[in-house]
Amino acid sequence: MTRSSNSLIALPPEADQALQALGLRLRARRLAQNMTVAQMAERLLCSPTTYRALESGKPTVSLGLLAHALWLFGRLEDIAQISPLEISMLGNKRSQRARPVPSEISDDERDF
Repeated sequence: MTRSSNSLIALPPEADQALQALGLRLRARRLAQNMTVAQMAERLLCSPTTYRALESGKPTVSLGLLAHALWLFGRLEDIAQISPLEISMLGNKRSQRARPVPSEISDDERDF
C-alpha cells in the first residue's frame, strides 16, 4: 500500500467532513451560476468525474484543481483563509538546507 493510501485511510473524520462541506460550497457556487458539472469540468480542463469528486469532498482531488475552481468562481482569495499566517510570524530566518554527509568509505567497508 502506498503512503498516500495510508494517509487517506488515516484521515480524521473531522477533516473528511470539512472536505465534504467545502465540496458542497463549491456545488452551491456552481449552481448559483447555472452551470452543469460538464460545463464546469470543461472550464477546469478535467473530466466530469474528477469535478464530481471535488464537489463530493474526495481527498484525492488535487489542490491545483481546487485553486483553479476557486479562481473561476472569483474566490481565489479564500485560499489565504486556510491556516492564515502573518508574514511577521516568520521572522527574518532563511531556511537552511541540510548539509551533505561526506561519502567516505570506512576501512571496515573496504575489507571484503
